Amino acid sequence: MNYTTEAIWNKIQNGVFVIAEAGKNFIHTEKEQSVKVYLKNAMELARLAKEAGADAIKFQTHVAEDEILNIHVDSPHFPNWKSGRRAWITRNEMATPIKEFWKPLKKYCEKINIAFFSTPMSRAAAFKLAKIGMPIWKIGSGDILDFTAMDYMRNTDLPIIMSSGMSTVDEVEKGLRFLRSNNKRVALMHCLSKYPGLPKEANLGTMLFYQEKWPDIPIGFSENSIGYEPSVIAVALGAKMVEKHFTLRRDLWGPDHKVSSTPKELREFVTAVRKVEADPREKEKWLSHPNFKMILGKKEKKLQEDEKVFRPLFRKALMAGQDISAGTILRPEMIYAMRPQQYAGGLPSEKYEEVIGKRIVASLKKYDPITPDILAI
Repeated sequence: MNYTTEAIWNKIQNGVFVIAEAGKNFIHTEKEQSVKVYLKNAMELARLAKEAGADAIKFQTHVAEDEILNIHVDSPHFPNWKSGRRAWITRNEMATPIKEFWKPLKKYCEKINIAFFSTPMSRAAAFKLAKIGMPIWKIGSGDILDFTAMDYMRNTDLPIIMSSGMSTVDEVEKGLRFLRSNNKRVALMHCLSKYPGLPKEANLGTMLFYQEKWPDIPIGFSENSIGYEPSVIAVALGAKMVEKHFTLRRDLWGPDHKVSSTPKELREFVTAVRKVEADPREKEKWLSHPNFKMILGKKEKKLQEDEKVFRPLFRKALMAGQDISAGTILRPEMIYAMRPQQYAGGLPSEKYEEVIGKRIVASLKKYDPITPDILAI
């Protein structure tokens, strides 16, 4: 398959697009290593994902300046690394320079014929990826209300996949409405934001709920659990995309290795998916699986208790992206959306459109919160 934008979107609409989510799993040790080592690790992940039969290998891209405030916050899914979340984000940014990491990685993926893309974790990260060239955008669950980055992405010609963990149905609808007002090629993934999640917590009924609520949107499933029963059952239920975390080994250092599939497991997973695609009898077998009812759950979209801890840390607030004088009319480039919302103090990032074009009545320093009282009525 030639993984152009059009080919990928066609596969999402008419087949099953399998994504190996490498994320930041090219980092294997607490001790920093060279960019060459990180690139070698990333290329190995891409090669093994290709050999397993995945359509795509996906990473994550950071620019700390407009993503996360310079305060110490522990990440709930990486509690044992005491350097804090911003240090983790900064390390990832420094490990992946455009010229020495992203461009050769993309070129390698093109050579072995696997789709390559990355999730931008902020607007500046999206700008960086645009310089490299993406065939499609992916918005992570924590950023479905980051309207600063989403505004940029929705105004490109690229399709967009949006995950929906740690969210209410109203928030999912709000994110979709914002994207689709300028871009009709939007796909939606059901996801449980728990690391690791358990198969019994998959609640694939949410995917069925999405299929009924948005029949014109391709629906898929992103899994954070070990094993692959939920993802294969999701395909039997009509998922157009499935995403599995992917690593070389689960005992490596870092937050996501422990919830990731090994190369052998990924190969078994993709084989099962392709069988369901090709053979109605395989589909029926999975729909009759002994754990089907448990994995299906309820046909609803509900914010799970275990997801709530992530929201105040992963969601974003509107902050000044530069020094701004009193009396200035706010423009998009002046505004950052930054986490953690819990400590930032600014308006929630989904208030972006309500802030653009407003005059401020007091001067702001870079990283000051944008609050209702500084906006002229």
